Amino acid sequence: MSIVKINVLTVPEEQRETLEKRFAARAGAVENSDGFEWFELLRPVEGTDTYLVYTRWRSEEDFRNWMSGRAQAAHGGGSGEGGAEGGAEGGAEGAERPKPAASGATLWSFEVVQQASPGQSGPATE
Repeated sequence: MSIVKINVLTVPEEQRETLEKRFAARAGAVENSDGFEWFELLRPVEGTDTYLVYTRWRSEEDFRNWMSGRAQAAHGGGSGEGGAEGGAEGGAEGAERPKPAASGATLWSFEVVQQASPGQSGPATE
């Protein structure tokens, strides 16, 4: 059964462009990881300063392996933000890290119990 991780990021208006550029720069940081299925960065449209970072994984174990491996190194040993900045902040070892664009982060976890795609007659269940 697939699992979904949603990183909920509070991003002040003046930091939105910075956050989006950092995610764009991290292209490829997760896509080739074992068990990775999907990524989306969702920008708020109105009424909130909350971005959602949606990732889908084959299993909880695959997500944990990613977090303890490449992601942990990319995020400076784990920032408590669940990979909030997509690892794009990293630089040369010992270099000063840029200030995070997000002022807060929460990680939500879900199991996929139903899904649908175009052309299906009804939702598929796992």
